[in-house]
Amino acid sequence: MTTAAPTVDGRVIALAHYAGRGILESVLVGYGVTFQQSVTLRLVAVADEPVPRDRLVGQVVDSLKVEEAEIRDVVEKLVAAGLVETDPAQASRLRITDSGRELYARSAAETAPISARIYAGIPAEDLAAAGRVLTLVTERANAELAALK
Repeated sequence: MTTAAPTVDGRVIALAHYAGRGILESVLVGYGVTFQQSVTLRLVAVADEPVPRDRLVGQVVDSLKVEEAEIRDVVEKLVAAGLVETDPAQASRLRITDSGRELYARSAAETAPISARIYAGIPAEDLAAAGRVLTLVTERANAELAALK
């Protein structure tokens, strides 16, 4: 007997998120980095220039829906670990170090084939539709969250 695929709802989205997060965290543990540190490091790694510290904190807080103090601590731990550093030209900005870039590149390279296996065989149009739906769900959930504050 075949069961029909479930309709997308909060539970289905959460299960997919936590399955993927579990994979990432199992890779990150080998690098001594947490999920929050990885999210924060990625934003600095992909930036074209040093990132204002307050903007970085705000982006991570907005993405992960956690307290600002928690992410400020994450940033300080990344600095203490030598993965990001204060930009000498402007102390309010952060830039990635060679160690941070190497860690980001190695962890991304390690997770890339896993991601490829997960998404293999899913038609591009299905991925595009899922992307549109999840983007809309995220926008609406963010609006509802803002209304609660």
